[in-house]
Amino acid sequence: MSAPLTLPDPLVRWRLLLGEAAECCINCPSGAASAADEALEWLYGRDPERLARGERQQSQDRTGSPDGASVLSTPDWINAIHELFPQEVIERLERDAVERFGIDDVVTNLEVLERIEPSETLLRAVLHTKHLMNPDVLSAARRLVAEVVRRIMEKLVTEVRQAFGGSRDRRRPSRIAAAANFDFKRTVAGNLKHWDPERRKLYIKRPAFISRVKRHAERWDIILLIDQSGSMVDSVIHSAVMAACLWQLPGMRTSLIAFDTAVVDLTADVSDPVELLMKVQLGGGTNIAGAVAYAQSLVVNPQRTVVVLVSDFYEGGHDTELVRRVQALVSAGATVLGLAALDAAANPSYDRETAARLVRVGAHVGAMTPGQLAAWLAEKIAQ
Repeated sequence: MSAPLTLPDPLVRWRLLLGEAAECCINCPSGAASAADEALEWLYGRDPERLARGERQQSQDRTGSPDGASVLSTPDWINAIHELFPQEVIERLERDAVERFGIDDVVTNLEVLERIEPSETLLRAVLHTKHLMNPDVLSAARRLVAEVVRRIMEKLVTEVRQAFGGSRDRRRPSRIAAAANFDFKRTVAGNLKHWDPERRKLYIKRPAFISRVKRHAERWDIILLIDQSGSMVDSVIHSAVMAACLWQLPGMRTSLIAFDTAVVDLTADVSDPVELLMKVQLGGGTNIAGAVAYAQSLVVNPQRTVVVLVSDFYEGGHDTELVRRVQALVSAGATVLGLAALDAAANPSYDRETAARLVRVGAHVGAMTPGQLAAWLAEKIAQ
């Protein structure tokens, strides 16, 4: 086992940063720094840009070096970085291994899976590679998925419950101080006597809050249509967790439909996001119109139905048919929400022209975090 890495020498830091490019100027370090150098070279020695620049004359990395360097397997590398580096560095290295260099055995090797730190990056990798796993590896991957889902659920469930806690009733003040219930107008009106004209500031001595009226008696159907094409993996993950959170709410009936060129109803697993995610098949084309057609067949009471379409809106089928079906849902009285992104960072990449056409026929389209989606759903249901 290597000792934890400490770097008091600036030259050693530069050596680890530059790698073999610094060979002529800075000697290879010793001890823990040498092990760190080897671990970093094992990963970043694969960079094709370094080969193109001639920084690495040998085309092989440390996993097959002919110059006598020690050979690291993927489990060896995982163990080494966990012993040498702090947590934030470990997470970055594991993420680069999976996403940048496509080292599949990071998530298909049983020994590695039992050692690696659960993260959303690893969850995405598992969803992409689970078809390569044997039963033992798949069991370990399921435990990893369960832990990541638990963490996401822990953050999201509070936001969902708060958003759906009830409609705001401005006629009834509340003594419960909650940011979501803050009454701006009443607070300003009640504290105008504390206005300081010299400083041009209003000092709040007594904030006002609004009561909420429970909506549990109102029955709503929420139909989530999830694009499971390869680029939508973040949306699939958060949609599965969101569906489980909505399923727990009184007065809500939640359906979850995954689609690419085919449509798969996963509602039976909506209460178990782990099982649901393990059944998702990422990749393939996109037939959004077919998914919307299936949603139409599920609608019983349009005035109490919200159809949430999570997609990049790049229609692989007939876009005119998609617009026609969305318009039919809206005309019947259903609410259609289109989400261009559903990951935690809400970084959208979508067909804006198709999205604009859906807006023109009455759909609502936006890009938002899962928590914002919960608030948006609650707002639309309250109208």
